[in-house]
Amino acid sequence: MDSTLLFNNLKAAEPFFLLAGPNVIESEEHILRMANHLKTITSKLGLPLVFKSSFDKANRTSSKSFRGPGMSEGLKILEKVKIAYDIPIVTDVHETIQCEPVGRVADIIQIPAFLCRQTDLLVAAAKTGKIINIKKGQFCAPSVMINSAEKVRLAGNSNVMVCERGTMFGYNDLIVDPRNLEWMREANCPVVADVTHSLQQPAGRKLDGGGVASGGLRELIPCIARTSVAVGVDGIFMEVHDDPLNAPVDGPTQWPLRHLEELLEELMAIARVSKGKRRMEIDLTPFSD
Repeated sequence: MDSTLLFNNLKAAEPFFLLAGPNVIESEEHILRMANHLKTITSKLGLPLVFKSSFDKANRTSSKSFRGPGMSEGLKILEKVKIAYDIPIVTDVHETIQCEPVGRVADIIQIPAFLCRQTDLLVAAAKTGKIINIKKGQFCAPSVMINSAEKVRLAGNSNVMVCERGTMFGYNDLIVDPRNLEWMREANCPVVADVTHSLQQPAGRKLDGGGVASGGLRELIPCIARTSVAVGVDGIFMEVHDDPLNAPVDGPTQWPLRHLEELLEELMAIARVSKGKRRMEIDLTPFSD
């Protein structure tokens, strides 16, 4: 699908669109199976889906951690998903040199939160002509996203969206400030809520044999997701796994596949009764009977 057409379809999605999939490509068989389940569930609910998975987790806490199959093999697998299930793909890049080959497969190129201000990366991604989803850095005020989105537009690409994924709260925790979901609208583009990464506890879990890994608060994913759709976000980003306890990456914050349909049904119901997408006009003139 043409990038602008897909972008406009996602912007117009009611009650919201969904970016979802396992955190990282574990195998071709696993990715194809997950894509099949996600397509079945979202088609049943009438929810626009963009399938997400990463070919390389370049910012893992430990150098010993699983990173994925790499760009070449990973893109081949994602292309098979795209063709087999006729669904758009979102995946992330970490270096400017990755943007052009990723853009040949992905419909949405995601800029990781740690890299949300990297001008050269934003420009290289923008020049692919694909939709750009910029994760807000855990260290950033929401206003930073206005500048990051503008960098993409100035590079000639107006198809940009911004994504809230939590704010650092001390060394090993994140909080989600719902005000950010409102303030990020000042970037004048769709706002996405990442309801799984935002519940990470970075480097908060000690490993046997030494070292640390990210923990998380999976049980609060419904809480953050309910809040986000009530506020009126345009899209939900959610990492989903069929066996989260054995997921090689971010297991503590991946939502169980068996509960996905149940949660999405609830979120859609909340979003449909909320007026969050419409700004309330506040009349400050003196009240009179």
